[in-house]
Amino acid sequence: MKELNANDFAKETSGSLPVVVDFWAPWCGPCRSQTPILEQFAQKYADKVKVCKVNVDENQELAMQFGIMSIPTIMVFANGQPVNKAVGVQSIDNLTKLANL
Repeated sequence: MKELNANDFAKETSGSLPVVVDFWAPWCGPCRSQTPILEQFAQKYADKVKVCKVNVDENQELAMQFGIMSIPTIMVFANGQPVNKAVGVQSIDNLTKLANL
């Protein structure tokens, strides 16, 4: 999973594949629980979706831009635009539905 920041966020979320972005922080317990689920999801759908992470402590401007109030927050982007959002730890089934796979 690629870590995104303000410099590469727009470029990385604007491709033809849907992009699942995990807004997280290292000190967040639920965020740490979400990581292995996201890794499994990324492997299962490697040819259909891109999975990235944004550390909200290091990228506060991105968190503010997208109205992240709680973490983990999962956002799905299509053609650079947010199309779905979920707050809290998400299962692979939920991630699949969020990404419309």
